[in-house]
Amino acid sequence: MRTDRLPIYRIAEFAAFPLARGTWPATLAPVAHVLEHGLDLGAATVFVGENGSGKSTLVEAIAIAYGLSPEGGSLGAEHSTRPTESELGQHLQLTRNPRTAPRGYFLRAETMHGFYTFLENNPPLSHRDIAFHDMSHGESFIELVASRFRGPGVWVLDEPESALSFSGCLSLLAMLENKLADGDSQVIMSTHSPILAALPGAAIYEVGPWGLRRQDWQQLGLVENWKSFLEAPARFLDHLGD
Repeated sequence: MRTDRLPIYRIAEFAAFPLARGTWPATLAPVAHVLEHGLDLGAATVFVGENGSGKSTLVEAIAIAYGLSPEGGSLGAEHSTRPTESELGQHLQLTRNPRTAPRGYFLRAETMHGFYTFLENNPPLSHRDIAFHDMSHGESFIELVASRFRGPGVWVLDEPESALSFSGCLSLLAMLENKLADGDSQVIMSTHSPILAALPGAAIYEVGPWGLRRQDWQQLGLVENWKSFLEAPARFLDHLGD
């Protein structure tokens, strides 16, 4: 896969507009890591970690820095309900490929219901859009990816597994792998799913108090925990009331 065709090479702090240290979200270890060291991006980058670890904050900020709507959508999308995004995106600088046209989409699980209403109220001029509200949560997610993730671009996903079954995660994984096969698309994703974290060729970063650490799929705490639970669920359940 030719990395010289990728839209974004690197993220780092915007030197002319640094983020104040000691304030949120600079106090999050993975954010501090990016601000101090930057992060090189390949064709696919996956962030995994516990709730509140900062992985979604990073993904959201990258989407915003690229020009995508923080509540989901494409470049220049104006969908907004109640802004909750951090200011991190304003303080990031992306090293872009000047030979690629800006194009992409941000799929954010927690705002999808409102985003479907926005799409319904702002239909495409050229064709009738998909009736996302008439589908199940998982079906609508897959249809949105199929209809919007077209051509080269930066495809950003924040915890998409929240809508998907086991087979749904496999379907999304196959779709993302196909997007990467053309060599000029890029996937950036946060996830709790060991299935989606297995995206072929992805650089996986485990997010936590240490900041960011590159990790093989088999060594992820996420994967080890799922394996342990599936092998002996009673062992975990016995300690839930402790």
